[in-house]
Amino acid sequence: MPPGAHGVLGFTVRRPDGRPLTHILWGDDPDPRTWQPVPTRMELAAAAGVRVTVVSKPQFEGSGLSLAANRGGVYRGAADGMAVADSMLAALRSTDGPALVYGYHPDLDHFGHEDGVGSDTWREAARGVDKLLDRLVHGLPPRSALLVVADHGQLNVPLDGRRDMAAIPALSSGVVGVAGEPRVRYLYAEAGARDDVLANWRGVFGSDASVVTREEAIDAGWFGAVPAGHAERIGDVVVICWGRAVSVASGWEPVKAGQLVAYHGSGTAAEMTVPLLIALS
Repeated sequence: MPPGAHGVLGFTVRRPDGRPLTHILWGDDPDPRTWQPVPTRMELAAAAGVRVTVVSKPQFEGSGLSLAANRGGVYRGAADGMAVADSMLAALRSTDGPALVYGYHPDLDHFGHEDGVGSDTWREAARGVDKLLDRLVHGLPPRSALLVVADHGQLNVPLDGRRDMAAIPALSSGVVGVAGEPRVRYLYAEAGARDDVLANWRGVFGSDASVVTREEAIDAGWFGAVPAGHAERIGDVVVICWGRAVSVASGWEPVKAGQLVAYHGSGTAAEMTVPLLIALS
């Protein structure tokens, strides 16, 4: 489903009461089942008689994001890559009927953000993914298929590609709320100030970003069809960064968000083109 339909429209979005919701720090407020109303693939599979298992970090069990994206299966906690592989294989072998097993391993993403794509820790994490996949491929029970996919790519952003709202007064002028993420920023404008915010951000970013209104972004199809109840999760102004640029929002979000090495979220090939690898037993 496109993001307009499921409503998880950014790393951080704005609730109807104006408070920010950071999806990776989401508990049960708002209720994940109403905030993200679309049935998950896990729910659809389980309703069709398929045994469904989700394997991921123990600390993610029951989180708002886990329930929004992966509700409908039995949850098994796995602390590292080898535990992910072993738990997935155990779930596949534990039934004679049809089964769907989903596994998530975050290390490559984590070390890309923290240390950069191509860093020593990132390369070590990539080797860990290789080991995980090797164990899965050689352990698949008969008549199984393994599909390997990433949720996004990443790109390193140099220091001179970062424009900070705290350091450039024009970027804060007329802004009363900030959400989104450094690659796609959502801005909420004071009454009557939207056009000034558009002009200021276009002036600062130039060709390094597309700065458009919410309506323009929706009409361009960036989010698919957006129900009325989901539209205000998108800012009055949307800033889509290109090249190796990001919008840092010091004072509006945790300092760490502006100190990462690699980012994703925009529409470049590096961020949007992901593999799909298939192995059959």
